[in-house]
Amino acid sequence: QVQVVESGGGLVQAGGSLRLSCAASGTIFRVNVMGWYRQAPGKQRELVASMTLSGDTNYADSVKDRFTISRDNAKNEVYLQMNSLNPEDTAVYYCNADVVTTTWRTLGYWGQGTQVTVSS
Repeated sequence: QVQVVESGGGLVQAGGSLRLSCAASGTIFRVNVMGWYRQAPGKQRELVASMTLSGDTNYADSVKDRFTISRDNAKNEVYLQMNSLNPEDTAVYYCNADVVTTTWRTLGYWGQGTQVTVSS
């Protein structure tokens, strides 16, 4: 079994910062790609940032130069440092982990989501 657990969401003023954390645990052999997605009400879920085992990163244009993704491979954790937040960043943020289990199943696992609200 694999579990993905997020934390760090909350309410913040425009211009402020938040740090999201996500931990994957369970019968894990390897976590290949970890990433963050977000979804606002009535809108499509979109990729925010992702990171490979080797450290390659991808960012949505809307967050590039403001958000930074990082990960601790030994702990199967991924983080999202969000700076210069604005109300357009308000959404539910989801963690996704591309996991190879100890029984050689490969699946993308989702966290439960954490609410980020930015006030103007």
